[in-house]
Amino acid sequence: VQLQASGGGLVQAGGSPRLSCAASGFALDYYAIGWFRQAPGKGREGVSCISSSDGSTYYADSVKGRFTISRDNAKNTVYLQMNSLKAEDTAVYYCATSRMAGSSCPPIAYDYWGQGTLVTVSS
Repeated sequence: VQLQASGGGLVQAGGSPRLSCAASGFALDYYAIGWFRQAPGKGREGVSCISSSDGSTYYADSVKGRFTISRDNAKNTVYLQMNSLKAEDTAVYYCATSRMAGSSCPPIAYDYWGQGTLVTVSS
């Protein structure tokens, strides 16, 4: 059972990388999926989450209008399209699953975490 996040790296401000979270060993269909981030010296925050049932989504105010979460159950993968990146988006980004969370995004509601992928935005 594994969640593998990828797609991070060094990106210029204004760039548009896409993060991927691929699951192996279980089907993502039945789980809410969240993307979270942790910047140096800060706590982990919910960036965007998507429900398993109706595809409803949540976005943090800081990313609303710039990031888009989507899921491809056939590929067992969830994506985070990040546009118009800013220096303050620099963080380690994690994906995680929850049976209970719906589209809500508190980290405590998510119980299986992948390793993070570092996104560094250069200005």
